[in-house]
Parts: sequence; C-alpha cells; structure tokens
Amino acid sequence: MSVAKVSDTHFRLPIVNSTPKIHDNNKGLLDSLLADQQKLTAVEKFSKMHEEHALPAQSKYYRDLIPLEKPKPGQQYGFEVDLDACTACKACVTACHSLNGLDDNEVWRSVGLLHGGTPQTPAQQSVTTACHHCLDPACMTGCPVKAYEKDPITGIVKHLDDQCIGCQYCILMCPYDAPKFNPERGIVRKCDMCSDRLANDEAPACVQSCPNGAIRITMVDQQQAVQESQTSLFLPGAAAPEITIPTTTYKTQKSLPRNMLPADFYQVSREHSHPPLVAMLVLTQLSVGAFCVSLALNELLGAQATRDFGGHSATFALVFGIAALKASLFHLGRPQFAFRAFLGLKTSWLSREILGFSLFAGAATLYAASFWLPALPSISALPVLSALPPIEHLQAPLSYAVALSGILGVFCSVMVYAATQREHWRGALTGFKFATTAAILGSSTVLMIGLLLSAEHAALLLTRGFRALSAFLCVVTALKLLVELSMFRHLRKRSHSTLKRSAILMTGELKGATGWRFACGALGGIVLPALSLFSAPNSGVSSEVLMAMAVVAFLFCLAGEFLERYLFFAAAPASKMPGGLS
Repeated sequence: MSVAKVSDTHFRLPIVNSTPKIHDNNKGLLDSLLADQQKLTAVEKFSKMHEEHALPAQSKYYRDLIPLEKPKPGQQYGFEVDLDACTACKACVTACHSLNGLDDNEVWRSVGLLHGGTPQTPAQQSVTTACHHCLDPACMTGCPVKAYEKDPITGIVKHLDDQCIGCQYCILMCPYDAPKFNPERGIVRKCDMCSDRLANDEAPACVQSCPNGAIRITMVDQQQAVQESQTSLFLPGAAAPEITIPTTTYKTQKSLPRNMLPADFYQVSREHSHPPLVAMLVLTQLSVGAFCVSLALNELLGAQATRDFGGHSATFALVFGIAALKASLFHLGRPQFAFRAFLGLKTSWLSREILGFSLFAGAATLYAASFWLPALPSISALPVLSALPPIEHLQAPLSYAVALSGILGVFCSVMVYAATQREHWRGALTGFKFATTAAILGSSTVLMIGLLLSAEHAALLLTRGFRALSAFLCVVTALKLLVELSMFRHLRKRSHSTLKRSAILMTGELKGATGWRFACGALGGIVLPALSLFSAPNSGVSSEVLMAMAVVAFLFCLAGEFLERYLFFAAAPASKMPGGLS
C-alpha cells in the first residue's frame, strides 16, 4: 500500500493499490466482473486503514475538511458534497443521528438517488442532503414565533427548540424538506451544521464520519451564491434555488446525462391531511361568508331582509368561527405557547392570519351580542353601556368591521399557502378556492337559518333577494366544481408536473374522497338549491319540506368543502430533495 502525495495545505486519504486496468477491447464479461470484485468499497477501505493504523490523527485529518478561519463579511459556511466520492453508505446519516442524540425515526440528513441515461449507458448518482443553510431561509421568514435565527457570522440557520410551538409551518415553507417535526417533543428540529463542534474547530458529524471525505465545510461567497441561483441549476428534482438561495455545493467531474431524475420522481403518495387545519380553514370561511352574505342582503334589500333571523345568523356564524380558532390549536405541538404566534408579524403570514382572525372574532362577538343586549335590561343598564350610543346605531359599523376583518383573515389564509411558492398552492388558485368556499357556505348558511326561523318559510323564497341568493349558490358551486375538474386535464400531459401528480393522486389513492367531494358539492350546492328555487312558487310544497331541503343542502355543502380542503393538503405533493427507491 502506498500513500498519496500531499500538498502543503491539503491532506489526502491513503489509497489502496489496485490492479491496473487492462484496456483490451476483447476483454470478456467474466474478466471485467472479476476485476470489479478486486475493488474495495468505501467502508472496506476505511476498515482496512484502521486495521493497518494507516489513518492520521483525527485532529489532523478532519481539520482539512473544515475552514481554517471564520467567515469574512459577505461569506458564510456551507456544505460541499463531492458526488464522485459519495457511495450512499449512509455513514453520514448514522453519525448525524448518533452525535446529535436524535430520537427514533428522526432524521436530519438523508441519502437519495439520481438515475438516468439510456438502456445502453445507464447512469446513477447517490446524493447526501441536509439543511442547506440558505441565504434567504424560508423557514425563518415564515416562522410565526421567531424560532429560527441565522448566525450573522457563520450564516448557519439554527432552530430554537425552546421557542417553537410546533405549528409546522416551516416544513411547508422549506422547499427542501429540511425541518422535521418530532411528534413526541411537539416541536420541529433540524440540522445546525453541528455549530457547537465547528466553534471548537471540530468537524460536523457527517463530515467526520464519511469514509471518502465526500462532505466538507467550505467558505461560500454570498454574492456568488446569489448569482449562481439565477441559473436555476441545483439538483435534478429539487426546487429552484432562487426561492431561498441554498449554499450547499454539489460538484462532480463526471458528465452526467441530462435526463437524471430522482429515483422516487414518479412515485406519488398522499401527504399529511392536517385535519385541524382543514377544520380551521373551512369553518373560518363559513363564518366570514355568513356575515358577508347577511351584510350584502341588508345593503341590497334593507334591514328588513334579515329582521327575523339576523341575530340567530350572526350567533350561528360566530359559534362556527370560535370553533375554527379552537380547532387550530390541535395542530400545534405545544398549544400552551400559542400566545407567541404574534411575534412574527413582520415577516410571517401565519402571524398575520392569526391577528386577522383574532380581530374578526372580537368584532363578531360584539356584533352578535348587539342583537341580544336590548333583551337583557340588567346588562343594558350598566354604566359602561349606558354611556354608549343606542345599540341599533352601532350594528351597522360593527357589521362592516366584522366583514372587513373577516376578509382580511381569509386573505392572510390565502397568503399563508401562496408564500410557500408551490404550484398547487399558487395565490390565484388558492384565493379562488377559499373565496368560493366562503361564498358557498355563507349562502347556504343564511338560506338555512332564514328558512328555519322566518315566519313565512315558503314566502321567503319568493322574495327577490333569496331567490337571487339561491341562484348565486348554484352558480358559484358549479363554477368551483368546474375549476376543480380542470385539474384532471394535466393527466394528458407528458411532463410529470406537480399538478399531474396531484391529479394522479385524486384519481388513484384518493379517488374515494374525490368522488364524494364532487357528489356532495353538486347535491348541496346545485341540485337542492335549484329544486327549492323552482318549487317555492308551488303552493303544494310544505314548509317542512323546504326547511329539510335547506338543512340537507347546508350539510352537503359543508361536507363537500371539508373534502375539498382535505384534498387541498392530501393531494399536494411535497417539495423535497431527491429520494431513494421505496
């Protein structure tokens, strides 16, 4: 065995002499296979070096794989991966797990696989990935409690475990799937480049463990990283680098085929459906929609349009709004610290959404209470209330405050998902879905409450306003279902885009939920409102039948929107780094 020559500044692993390659065009397949068997794997090489005491002292060897000085202004640390040296042995994964004391099934570093080429000249490449410590980390921008910080000197993006409330929004924001939720601890955790070890001139776990030296820490020029991100070249199958500007560098001396793709590129499976978020989104939009529809009827037809049921409608919408906010707490890993969610107002749309709906809940409570306070003389006589203008004079401005704060909350909900820059959650499509949910559930709610509490049930549907509202419900529902059906046109496209994966999920693994979603939406939002619309003038239709139709239509609409929001999450393929075969 001989030792490779070294320069003044770099040290190289000892290499094991191998049989010289024989360039013989007539060399048989058997000889080729026998020659390949003489080559040691990375793990075998490393073991042999230990047995022969050929490795240098750890401090000398690994010192060459980390920078010799701290970053200067305009620089930061970053991972550099030599793809030619990576053999997918997963020593980096094991070391990261062990030295960081990770829990079972918790992984901060993973190894994926790229493959491509042609049947005659196939190619594959293993890829090790972890957090990229981006220049513009989306996880830090989106966090509502400021549980992330970017070290001003090293550029390392750190997660503050004690500050985290487990909302998991950073997981949705990160296009590379770096943050990982730990359900046992109720928080998110991620790679911090073993910053404590680097501070003491020790190599990170992954760097130290790689037997081939495929991972190292290098100095990254931030301006150069920005310029390189504009080329949109990072890794096949990974998100475009201009979103967050990752600092990890992948290098290779090989000329890889242009059709290299992740091994799991064509695999699709349902994502986490986030039931608390489904409930929160649907019910807040129901509440906002009901208040806005009532306000619209009062503006168009006068206060007498909702005189018989205005208070009940406001109270019904308020109850669902409060229930939505309570449901959102079940999404948190540590709900007892939910009060911290306002800390990220400057950068996080999630913080803004929480503020918007908090204002909405307060205004809605006051507006609903304004209908019942006059019936409670003991409360109305309180000095605090007696100093205020008559309650009927406050209802109009309160109704506008409720509507405006509710619309603000729904807009922030749209931006929460649009900010992730995922194609299936783009702002225009998400905004359309959330707005039409509010319109559908708001209309069906007001129709149901109006028919249940109006003195003349059949006569109510004869009024111009409520006939228009029934027609509006039919039109909006039909339009929304048509837009959702348009998703399936991507099945015809050759490219395996994100939207095509969603369509594959909806027609495959999630076809049951998809079928029920369209059935419930059509029955509750089109068929039953149309029947009531055409049946109302006929004196033979009893009030009980009209009320039952209104209740059933509302329940079908509600079920349909719950299923649509379930598919919104479950049929949305995650953005991540290349994975392996499963």
